Formats: sequence, structure tokens, C-alpha cells
Amino acid sequence: MTGPVTVADIRAARARIAGRIVRTDMAPSPALAAIAGVPVHLKLESRQTTGSFKLRGASNAIALLTDEEKARGVVAASTGNHGRALAHAAKLEGMRAVICISRLVPQNKLDEIRSLGAEIRIVGASQDDAQDEVDRLVADEGLVMVPPFDHASVIAGQGTLGLEMLDDAPDAAMVVIPVSGGGLAAGIATAVKGVNPKTKVIGVSMARGAAMKASLDGGRPVEVEELPTLADSLGGGIGLSNRLTFAMCRDLLDDVVLLSEAEIAAGIRHLYAVEREIAEGAGAVGVAALLTGKISPCGPVVALVSGRNVDMNLHRQVVNGERTEFERLDAIATGRAA
Repeated sequence: MTGPVTVADIRAARARIAGRIVRTDMAPSPALAAIAGVPVHLKLESRQTTGSFKLRGASNAIALLTDEEKARGVVAASTGNHGRALAHAAKLEGMRAVICISRLVPQNKLDEIRSLGAEIRIVGASQDDAQDEVDRLVADEGLVMVPPFDHASVIAGQGTLGLEMLDDAPDAAMVVIPVSGGGLAAGIATAVKGVNPKTKVIGVSMARGAAMKASLDGGRPVEVEELPTLADSLGGGIGLSNRLTFAMCRDLLDDVVLLSEAEIAAGIRHLYAVEREIAEGAGAVGVAALLTGKISPCGPVVALVSGRNVDMNLHRQVVNGERTEFERLDAIATGRAA
């Protein structure tokens, strides 16, 4: 699949991956509705087979490979969840998978990728460093690159979430989603706007190193420093040679909201204590944004809980109300340190 992604591409992807993924639940949140003043529904993609939405895009990309490409094997850079999803999808096909990651990726995500039989290469301190190793493996070993976001087949796979959201909440006035490299945001926004152009699509990211937000503000893809964050899955750049997701997010997103580490922690705590759901930082940002009041919905809202692959020791620290190192560093950087 090449070129701009359409609603037709996303509908085709839904049919293609139907037997490879779980159609995840949508649940009302009376507590968030009371805060927001409108009905709020949580799309619980955290219950996906590999613990995050990434399985949709990876499954669609793998399904579209030729037999010759499958024989060569696949490679990708990842902050963890895409690597796990690609490893899972490749294992189902009996394929080789190599996942390149930086040393910022949490150990629990490395362990989950390795358990699926994928090879792991730890390279440098950023997604850009990991991508350099991907490029080398493509050139030297002939592996097929399946990028984590800037790839039409991946975007179409992630967009299937948007179709499911509006199937279950056709009156949604707003959809709130995490945004990082933009594959998820671009796919969901294409689906949502294609079905109901009046529905607003709001992206949410962390204030520490939000590459897409900086790029949108700058009018072109820009580099940002990749910093440790509770929302580690949202780390990394969008690529200075970004082909698809920057333009799609620029044209389709209605706004992008940034959160502090303390606000992200509050989202994780709310999901656990009130909604009885485990979520990683990146998966909790939509809920966190509603809690802060930085988003003003004018009708029913769907907030995506995109993943649950959190280090459980860190999760216990957050839900117990302990201040994390991420919050301390954020407070220092913003002059709010106690």
C-alpha cells in the first residue's frame, strides 16, 4: 500500500485483520462524564492481544507482504509496543523479526518482545539511533522494514480503531487519542473524519519531547530531544523526511494538548482506582487530558486507552501516590521543584 491513506483503505484493513486482532470493548465512564459534563466512553484497546493498538498496524502490514518479502523477514525501530506487535504478527507467519530499540525502552517491553522469539538490537539513546541500525540491516541483510508509524499499511491498520469507535458511539462529538509519530492519530482521524467530518479529533502527548506537536507548531518536521517520560511509548521523533503522518495530522487533527508528568500520573491513577483498568502512561493521556480540563468537549466523547504495557513496579508507585522520577525531573525542568 502506497500513497495517501483513505477510508476505503481502512475498511479493507479491517476486513484483512479481522481474524488477527481482538475487537476491543467500549465502556462508559460515569466518573469522567461527571467531570466533563458530557457522556464519556473509553475505548479499551489496552485489552488488545499484545497489550496495545500497535497489533492492528503490524498485522495489516505483514498481511500485505509478498511471499518473497516474508521469506526475508522484517525489521523495525520501536519504543516497545510496535516491536512486540510486529514480533507477534511475524511469529504467526513463521517469519524472522528483528526489533531495534534505544536504551530508553523499559526492560519489561524488552522481555515481552524477546518472549515472542524476535531478535533485539539495543542501539543508542534515541529512536533515531535505533533507526540507523534498521537502515543498516535493510541494506546488509535484506530485511523488510515495517516502520512504527510513517507507513500506509500501518496507518490503515491503526485507523480501524476509528471505525470501531464510531460504530459503538455514532453520536461522538469528540475523539481523544494519544499522538506520537502520528500513525495512530492519522489513521483514526482519517476514519473518523471520513465517517463524520463534524467529529473533532484531539491529539494528546507529553510535554517532555512531543515531536509531532513541535513539528506542527513549526510547520515542518523538526527534531526534539528525547527525554525520559511516563509516556515512554510516545517518545521519539517523526523523522525529518516524514512522508505521510505529519501532513495527515496537520490537516486532520483539531488540536494537540500537552500534559505534565504529574497529569499523566493522575490519568494512570484514575484508570486504576476508578475505572479498574491498568494502563501505561501513553495509554492514559486521553483520560488525563479530560481530568485536567484542558479539553472542553461539547458533546459525547470517546477517549482511547491505547495500551497497558507498563512496568508494574512503576505502576504500583504511581497508583500509590508516590512521586516518580519522571515527575521530579519535569518539576525541575519547569521550575516547579519543591
